[in-house]
Amino acid sequence: MDFSDVEKLASLSPFELKDALIKVASQGDRLMLNAGRGNPNFLATTPRHGFFQFGLFAMSEAERSYVYMDDVGGFPKRDGIEARFEIYVNQHRDVPGVRFIEAAVSYVRDQLGLSAGDFIYEMCEAILGCNYPVPDRMLRLSETIVGHYIHREMIGTHPFVGRFDMYAVEGGTAAMTYLFNSMRENHLITAGDTIALGMPIFTPYIEIPHLNDYSLVELAIDCGPETNWQYTRKELQKLLDPKVKAFFLCNPSNPPSVRMSDEVLQAIVEIVRKRPDLIILTDDVYGTFADNFTSLFAMCPHNTILVYSFSKYFGATGWRMGVVATHEDNILDRQIAALPEARRKQLDERYSSITTDPRGLKFIDRLVADSRTVALNHTAGLSTPVQAQMVMFSLFSLMDEPQAYKAAMKRIVLRRKQALYKELGIPMVFDPNSVRYYHLLDMEDIITQMYGAPFAAWALKQFRPNEALFRLARDTGVVLLPGRGFGTPHASGRVSLANLNEYDYANIGKSIRNLIDEYYALYQKRGAAAKTVPAKKAKK
Repeated sequence: MDFSDVEKLASLSPFELKDALIKVASQGDRLMLNAGRGNPNFLATTPRHGFFQFGLFAMSEAERSYVYMDDVGGFPKRDGIEARFEIYVNQHRDVPGVRFIEAAVSYVRDQLGLSAGDFIYEMCEAILGCNYPVPDRMLRLSETIVGHYIHREMIGTHPFVGRFDMYAVEGGTAAMTYLFNSMRENHLITAGDTIALGMPIFTPYIEIPHLNDYSLVELAIDCGPETNWQYTRKELQKLLDPKVKAFFLCNPSNPPSVRMSDEVLQAIVEIVRKRPDLIILTDDVYGTFADNFTSLFAMCPHNTILVYSFSKYFGATGWRMGVVATHEDNILDRQIAALPEARRKQLDERYSSITTDPRGLKFIDRLVADSRTVALNHTAGLSTPVQAQMVMFSLFSLMDEPQAYKAAMKRIVLRRKQALYKELGIPMVFDPNSVRYYHLLDMEDIITQMYGAPFAAWALKQFRPNEALFRLARDTGVVLLPGRGFGTPHASGRVSLANLNEYDYANIGKSIRNLIDEYYALYQKRGAAAKTVPAKKAKK
């Protein structure tokens, strides 16, 4: 690659830059190791077995109708479905997934207090995909069951008063898209408003506000390795400025993968007490990789929008499944109700085709309508088979009382990080708040630990932005994403600990060390050459 082209690529999103890095790393016969994107190479098998077995039962239900016609089935029938399900289970008990769905129905009935027959019927209809999502925001029992999962994983034992509503969406990315749009349409954010971003952060949160659709002003709330990726009280004080309409953040952070400490959570609670009008959006996709995780949604429920995706924890990026949650009593609804009358009338007109009481429409239901440009609200809602798999994932986690699956996920990413650092030849620092899904390799810190600060300062001056990543890709076949693209101010590379095997991370560590060794040899050679140059005679 002509490295003069590197500067032209500096403005690209890290996810677009990745394609150029892969192209460079793939040249020749060398093995390319892509540790850039975070698609996991592990997945939850039991709830998938359950989904497919439930699907086979649903098919048997559909085929009870039209038995006189080939290739044609009908809607499942609610009457007697529980007894027929029990017969199916007894006939297929040794098939993988059958015991799981039997246990799931029992859990739904005996632990959650829901109708087993209604649940079986909802799952059959959902998996068959034979009807529109009704309700469109989320299937009735599915919302209840997934709500129990969200409460366990995002709220835990923290006191929580009241209920929360959820909207099932096509992953965290759809949640972001819909939320930005609905907040604008409902005048919660307008062009020229200031929003705070907890840096570093998932890159689209940085890029979307700049689009002419929004034209928002960004205020960085920074944290870095010097504070173990925790926001300081000084940084959080920026949120007291009344110009700041909203605070968007990822917790655990992306890419450092560090959850906010209890002290930082409490500091934000204190900020909200002083700024009861502050809207918070917390993207907690990686929270399920932590033990006893507590979301800001638990701490500041009336001010906070929760975004959660099932993609990473269950290895389900292709399913595109996530949820948006808001408390039933929230600042969003109150701010909409307090808008000037002219804007309220404009919103009345916007939503008048879907309700006779537009002013009584919750923000989360406006979100559903806006996601389908209001006029298509009657066809809104996440694909029902996807909702059914989401329910299987939720029940799998709820029934796993010893949390064996969580322990396995944590063990996988920990071993990979250990393999990386073993070959780097420097100690791996333990941080109790790290969930290790991603890791930021701070190049200055790594080089300093290996060969000292003077060499680190010299080495970093040798590279233009992203040049080190391209040289790493060209010389070793290793692809990392630039930390700068996520809002980090220092030279770093994001490595995903989810998508390769342990020996691959060992090879990545070895490749990075070899590249640094080569530059250190050059540094020593230049230093030795400088010492052999005769000193110039002083002028008289």
